[in-house]
Amino acid sequence: MDTTVTATGTKKMSGYLKGYLILIFLVILSWTVFKLITPGNFGSPAQLVSYFEASLMAAVGAVGFYFVLVMGMFDFSIGACIMLSAIVGCKIAVTYGMGYPGLILGCILTGAIVGLLNGFFYVKLHIPSMIVTTGLALIYESVANYIAGGVEQTIPYEMRAFGTMPMNLVLAVCAFAVAYLLLNYTKIGTYTYAIGSNEAVAKNMGINVNFYKALAFIISGSFLGVMAILTISYGSSMVAVTGMASMTRNFIPTMGCFFGVAFKKYGMPLPAIIIGEFVINIIFYGFIALGAPTAIQDLITGLALLIIITLTTKVRKGEIVK
Repeated sequence: MDTTVTATGTKKMSGYLKGYLILIFLVILSWTVFKLITPGNFGSPAQLVSYFEASLMAAVGAVGFYFVLVMGMFDFSIGACIMLSAIVGCKIAVTYGMGYPGLILGCILTGAIVGLLNGFFYVKLHIPSMIVTTGLALIYESVANYIAGGVEQTIPYEMRAFGTMPMNLVLAVCAFAVAYLLLNYTKIGTYTYAIGSNEAVAKNMGINVNFYKALAFIISGSFLGVMAILTISYGSSMVAVTGMASMTRNFIPTMGCFFGVAFKKYGMPLPAIIIGEFVINIIFYGFIALGAPTAIQDLITGLALLIIITLTTKVRKGEIVK
């Protein structure tokens, strides 16, 4: 018995080690490439800290979205959720004078409500999550635009603590800790992986699949609400957009989340998301340092997303895309 446990523990540790080595290699490789090409204006210690701060925002949203993605579902309303949550939180904090409590509760509760709506309509309509969340994203954008009144929402300087160290790190670490506990020490995490592994078997085990799918969207929305706090604190303002323009905010959290899916086999999805987002931001700022046009940056981002999806998403024959 002890030998079996020891062997399992050793195998798990070797998986962790391999995963971390790969991720560290990607960080070093991405930094080295751009540092060699443009040594003067990229990759200094201070700049790396700035890249890491930017990656924290996306990583918080990505760890929440992981609960949805690992079940095989998708969400095209991520950007709309972040935008609406930030605008509502800012409105409550500034217009109604509720300060930080209003900002925090407004963002997180709005994100949770968006997640609840996503989950409810997905479960009740029985159509792919991509379609449901795309349609709902248009609605969230319209609601955000109505609440903002066509005016850019800005938080005052004295309320931007979550936009800089150490408070952004504290909030992010709290979010990561909650995600870790949910995934590893609760029924939510167990059933999330069970449904993602084989939905039919999960149903036969007596798991209320629809409930946990809806719950996954609520958890994702709540974390996107935390991301909204970090985003508006970092940038100081949020503009309501329509016509699916909010989708530009979808891709960086999504790409980081795919790192989590890819490294799930090493037993370290959350660290992979955090480090993966850092890699993505190093590459992003590397192209900025090179002076690459936005179109080129978008092209590389799109290609990278397609490659990551191809490498991490395996649809079995006869399986329906969710």
